[in-house]
Amino acid sequence: MNTLALNFTPDRLPKTRGLTGPATARIQRRTVMLWLLMVAIGFLPQILNLSPALKAAGLGLWLPGGGFLALGGWYTLLLPLTLVLFLASLIAWFWAGAVVAPVLVWLAAAGIASLLAGEDSGWSLAPFASAGLIVTGALALRARNRAAAQAGALRASAREAFLPQSLAEVRVMQAAQPDPCRRELTPDQITRLRYLLDRTLQPVESFDGFTIIDQFQPAALRYQINHMGFALAIAQAQYLPSFGGYMRQAQRNLIEKYLQRKVWDYWVLESCWGHLNFTDWDPAKRDNIMLTGWFGAHVGGYMLASGDHSYLEPGSLTFRLNDRKAWPHDFRTLIGSVNQNYGTAEFGQYACEPNWIYPICNHYGMLSLASHDALLGTHLVDRHLPAWLHGLETEFTDAAGSTIGLRSQYTGLPVPFPVGEAGYSYFENAFLPERARQQWAIARKELEPLIASDADGEWLRLPGEGLDAGNYRPGHGGTLSGILVAAREFGDRRIADAALAGLERCCLPAIDDGVHRYRKGSNIANATAVMGALMETGDFAATFTQGAPRTCLEGPKIEATAYPDVLVARAWSDGTGLEAVLYPGQAGGLQTIPISNLRPGARYLVRGAASGELRADGSGNASLAVMLSGRTEFVLDPE
Repeated sequence: MNTLALNFTPDRLPKTRGLTGPATARIQRRTVMLWLLMVAIGFLPQILNLSPALKAAGLGLWLPGGGFLALGGWYTLLLPLTLVLFLASLIAWFWAGAVVAPVLVWLAAAGIASLLAGEDSGWSLAPFASAGLIVTGALALRARNRAAAQAGALRASAREAFLPQSLAEVRVMQAAQPDPCRRELTPDQITRLRYLLDRTLQPVESFDGFTIIDQFQPAALRYQINHMGFALAIAQAQYLPSFGGYMRQAQRNLIEKYLQRKVWDYWVLESCWGHLNFTDWDPAKRDNIMLTGWFGAHVGGYMLASGDHSYLEPGSLTFRLNDRKAWPHDFRTLIGSVNQNYGTAEFGQYACEPNWIYPICNHYGMLSLASHDALLGTHLVDRHLPAWLHGLETEFTDAAGSTIGLRSQYTGLPVPFPVGEAGYSYFENAFLPERARQQWAIARKELEPLIASDADGEWLRLPGEGLDAGNYRPGHGGTLSGILVAAREFGDRRIADAALAGLERCCLPAIDDGVHRYRKGSNIANATAVMGALMETGDFAATFTQGAPRTCLEGPKIEATAYPDVLVARAWSDGTGLEAVLYPGQAGGLQTIPISNLRPGARYLVRGAASGELRADGSGNASLAVMLSGRTEFVLDPE
């Protein structure tokens, strides 16, 4: 957890909202100057009355496809076609970091227009038509930006009017913290957790039950793996800190699954067409916070929750491309990459794909630093948070006070990318709690009008068909599950209950063989919903900045059980004894429960479903026979 006293006023929005930050202004000036240089070069053939081919090529530098206007006639129809292709290249740039795509389309169109030009071809009004198109586009963009700024200013005023009261309510809700000594999974939570366990306990190379579409955008496997890992870390740290067994195996499987080439080799392509780097494809070096930040937080959360520090060992996280090429890493080097990239980030945030800076990915990045600080006693959050927050407020805040979801590092231009205050809030609670409260105080008030009610109770009814970013299909599963996580983190029971009810109403819930899932929901939407269903107030921050209680890591623990025959709902130790609750996953019956980390040779009294005495062997291990029937509880106390 950071120890900085930042100059932040939660009941006021940033004074810099809607302004162009210094880094953005500098990059945008450079972009405009480069374009003006292209215009000047392109105008030379006109004023020097050079050949039609050079005139066409010159106008092609003014705007994509502008050279076809210089040819006149039917060739002018190639202009809208070029603009469509240019738009497609921008999508490729956004989708997969293909920086070269728009450049190639623009220059190729100019070259083709030049080749098509004949000695007698040409349209004398082409320069004026090109200039008219450019001016019209610029004026339309300016009008849109002005309207957005005016609407944003009105929204900011409304927010500042309700912020003080909403903040006070959030503080009251956060004050009600769960008792860490009494946490126990309910049967419903167990059915939800089993969604993750069924997928994570399969062989590492198998991806049954995952959404597989592409490896560049939100449906990518890496994001699914990370969110599944987050949910399992929360379950481990908050409910099952004294249980290894299938919980530890599931989390280790996920980490090893992430190292499969199909998960991370997108970076080979993005390095080539984004950085023009054809030799060094180390995924934990330059940019790529969508790997180092997300995966770093995932691995850090696992180690904090389980006490297993094996991923600190050099080479424990090796990205192997083939038999000849591999990049050995570990938790320290992953976070070292985040640390190094933040040290040179002119926006205070740095890029995922080449060129694209996503503040949400930088929230994962700061979370990874927080987990490193908690695990190793460093102060990386203290080092980078001031510049990170300054960049967020000056370079990435719109007129309404909301975070701009995406900005181009090379051009300075913003791109709409919906995340919203709820999506940022629970991350910030781990390293910037005052701002986190502000974000949720805004989100909850703007969500309240969407709460519908009928005879079955309240539920969150989102407008339209929505879009599940985890599979690019219509649906509100991803949005509702994210709201559920945020509401639970801040103890907002009304919003949380409404979000969960919304999931149950619109996402086609089903329970098959004791496993709950949403049929109208991607894998990442389901994983995030599991995380939200497990959480209580402050669980997200506590998991990534504190982890499991030391007493639980040092005391007796359930070492292994047969999944799904034995389902562990509670495993907690005060450092000397053990309290556990089990459920049968199939039919009940006698089960052998291995116990580890006992005092070698010591005797323990057993109470509950099993009774009598248990003696540890010389290694501190023992086995307990337990008859499972419904909720089954037992307690070990040292004699």
